Amino acid sequence: MKTTDVTARLASFGGAKWDVHLTARKRIAAGEDIVEMTIGEPDVPVPPELMEQAVTSMRAGRTGYSDGRGELNLRQALAERYSATRGRSFEPDNFLCFPGTQTALFAAMMGVAQQGDEVLVGDPMYATYEGVVAATGADLVPVPLTPENGFRMQADDVAARITPRTTALLLTSPHNPTGAILGRDDLLALCKLAKAHDFWIISDEVYEQMVFEGAEFVSPLTLSDYADRVIAVSSISKSHASPGFRSGWCVGSKAFCDALLPYSETMLFGNQPFIADMTELAVREGSSVAAGMSARFSRRAGLLADRLQAETALEVHRPEAGMFAMINVAPIGMNGDDYAWDLLDHGVAVMPGSAFSASLTSWVRVALTIDDAAFEIALARLISHANSKTQEVA
Repeated sequence: MKTTDVTARLASFGGAKWDVHLTARKRIAAGEDIVEMTIGEPDVPVPPELMEQAVTSMRAGRTGYSDGRGELNLRQALAERYSATRGRSFEPDNFLCFPGTQTALFAAMMGVAQQGDEVLVGDPMYATYEGVVAATGADLVPVPLTPENGFRMQADDVAARITPRTTALLLTSPHNPTGAILGRDDLLALCKLAKAHDFWIISDEVYEQMVFEGAEFVSPLTLSDYADRVIAVSSISKSHASPGFRSGWCVGSKAFCDALLPYSETMLFGNQPFIADMTELAVREGSSVAAGMSARFSRRAGLLADRLQAETALEVHRPEAGMFAMINVAPIGMNGDDYAWDLLDHGVAVMPGSAFSASLTSWVRVALTIDDAAFEIALARLISHANSKTQEVA
């Protein structure tokens, strides 16, 4: 039987990027001693106060159908939080609630892009972005993010790729996989381009609260002159160590949210009321775990960079935020895919850079989310493996 064009467009964006991770999981389940550093699971459980709120709400009967926009109590909490942090006023109708950032991003992209359009995306990019753009029928236009520029998007690189078909620019700051953060001047230059050429900016801000000491997060939503063309997506998955609850949102102008609402309601019709109550508490009270995670991830990133660069030929890009660090494996004569598979046989699982971009074929992404004892074991194995490969090349 024939399936639709969208299934064909997405056929190459399935699970193959996660082969190393899935193989590692199978081998760990079979009893092998492998340290898993592939995906960004928080290193702490869901805060107990959030669990208790979810259970209390379920027992109180908050298990029925939701408002199609998302529960009003949650949208009110989001409006108050964003008004306090973005320097301008937001109302509940500036928000739509979704199960996680991924769904919010998918819906937002479906609201601004279609067949014949082009969407500019920083390259490297999170593994699902290609599929999100392809689902709309639009063409993805990569904008290079280079190590020389700290993996920060450059306005000149964007300007060189704008065409009459450009309909949106997808930003990720803090960035996955590199941990780079766009500053206010960076965002202002990009927003000026968006206004001059009349395209949308979609900002994935899920790592907003995972910023390391000395760095600062800035949202394009703070640039009030460009507010009507900025859409942001986020969730409690990272900041509140709650990825399994799938609770996220989209924020934009009321006109955009009104236009997207019928699509959202057709897809899922709001979020679960008991999860909305839990998320309201998370939004109002802030995170009891984000600061600790950020401090640990920053410390582990520093330790990784210091040790590998002192004791091996490997090169580490120091992140400013997030859950990951990038390692350039070219100095030991390997590409990222071969390195990841070879390293798996030496007891450490990492993600090949090619999962995020063809430009990262010499890199791997390392999760900083494992506990300190496992991290020390992984470091020792990384150093031993790299030095053995260096000797082979010599």
